[in-house]
Amino acid sequence: MSDIFDEVGEDLRRDRLTGLWKRYGWVLYVVAGLIVAGTAAWRGYDYWATSRANAAGDAYSQVLASAKAGDHKALAESLAVYASDAPKQYQVLARFRAASEHAAMGETDNALAAFEDLSKASGVDQTFRDLAAVRAALIAVDRESLDQIKARVSSYNNDISPWRHAAREIVALAAVRAEDWKTVSEETRKLTDDPATPSGTRNRAHILQDLAISQTGDSDSGAAG
Repeated sequence: MSDIFDEVGEDLRRDRLTGLWKRYGWVLYVVAGLIVAGTAAWRGYDYWATSRANAAGDAYSQVLASAKAGDHKALAESLAVYASDAPKQYQVLARFRAASEHAAMGETDNALAAFEDLSKASGVDQTFRDLAAVRAALIAVDRESLDQIKARVSSYNNDISPWRHAAREIVALAAVRAEDWKTVSEETRKLTDDPATPSGTRNRAHILQDLAISQTGDSDSGAAG
């Protein structure tokens, strides 16, 4: 999905980009963001957990293998059953995956509640509580105000948080929805000025900057390195 946005950023001129955003961009961008926000931590944790040759790991793998491709509902239900009696680390893994399955099938309320529960769960490593909070914030972008989204990610939107790139992208998305183009420019500038920003995130930041310019006509406000 991130490759799609890379191509869009390279091939579409600003006026066409604006039209594409109005017609399709919101849905595509949220889907892409959901994938990007949790990819690194998710893969690391998933590999760590499933690589353990023990009964719990085998059972988790069997749950995944037993579900038909694309049957998000059945997989979410199976994961919930599995999590109820799994060791702690596998409970967390199963709950994350189940929340993602709810999001994939469009059950936004269930997905949001599941990620929020994980973000507040005692006994869960802080890294994964943070990941859950970020995922919840992204899901909430299309239903909460800009101020509410800022509050959700306030502890991550700084120069030292490892989650700052996701937090700033989420705030920029919420600002697009609120048509607050100044905030869009400010948040995307932070992303493009940060040498540690992942390339996919940087490319999407440039797209949002172009969108802000097309709406305001102020190229200085969206310019970034």
